[in-house]
Parts: sequence; C-alpha cells; structure tokens
Amino acid sequence: MEFPDLGKHCSEKTCKQLDFLPVKCDMCKQDFCKDHFIYAAHKCPCAFQKDVQVPVCPLCNIPIPIKKGQVPDVVVGDHMDQDCGYHPGKKKEKIFTYRCSKEGCKKKEMLQMVCAQCHGNFCIQHRHPLDHSCRHRSRPTIKAGCSSVTASPKLLGDFHTLAPGRLAQRLRYWLTRLVL
Repeated sequence: MEFPDLGKHCSEKTCKQLDFLPVKCDMCKQDFCKDHFIYAAHKCPCAFQKDVQVPVCPLCNIPIPIKKGQVPDVVVGDHMDQDCGYHPGKKKEKIFTYRCSKEGCKKKEMLQMVCAQCHGNFCIQHRHPLDHSCRHRSRPTIKAGCSSVTASPKLLGDFHTLAPGRLAQRLRYWLTRLVL
C-alpha cells in the first residue's frame, strides 16, 4: 500500500470498512463511514443530547417540554402517569348541541342559528322566519313556510295581507316573479 496512514476504519462493530473520507460523530467523537455517520445508523448513545425534538403525548396530543440531557421516553412516561389530561372513561364533547326550536323538529346543528325576530334557535331548514312561523310582536307573519309559498301559487294571496313595509314589498315582488 502506498498510503498506509490514509483513511480510517468505521467504528461501527458490524462494518469496520476503510473509509478515505470518514465522518467524525460530533457527540461520541468516533469515526464512521458514509453509511453509519447518522446518529440512528450507529446507535449513538449521546444522540438524545443533540437531537432536539419535542415529544408529544400519545394520549392527549400535548407537546411535553424536556430539558437538555433528559431522555424523552422517561419524561413522556412521567407525564402519562401524573399530568396527562386524557381520561379514557370520560365522554367526548358533543358536536351537534343546538336543537331546533320548531315544534316537531328534532334536528340538531353544530352552529347556533338564532332568529333575529323571535330569538329562537333553529336548524338550517327552519332558520328563516317564514319557515318556522315566526311570532314577532306576538303575531305570526304567515302560516305557510317560504318553500310552500313558492310551490303553490294559490298561497300567494296570503302574502298580500302582510303589514306594509319595505321587506314585505320586496318579498311580494320576488315571489310574484318566481311564481309567474
């Protein structure tokens, strides 16, 4: 051999390959070949000191802060034993909590839809004042819903009995255009 001092053997026990461009691990200070210089490849015992990761609790999905030099598995285990807010017997929160105030309707919605006139909570189907027989100022605006008025032209006469107002005029105008 012409250059006997050139290169170093890989420090991995199973490899021992002669490498002319070895890489020195910055934690354990040993020389490794291109295949074993990564912490995980040579199972570096000091890697947890340099490898900065924030472990997440597998039960409550909360990141667990660790100090330098601590083993993440031990810290997460301590959290699970003492501070974890996950309780397997506890019921999950209900998503659909807002029940429709219309008589006979049992639908529940995720979002609250409050009528501006009667302040009742309604589902998507009954959210408009005409669809839930809204009683604003203690009298109903109309007996039939909006959807039944557009379907049946004979109910259009009931709309002309509404109190005069800008909204009622606009509604009458659009209903006559839809029916005709």
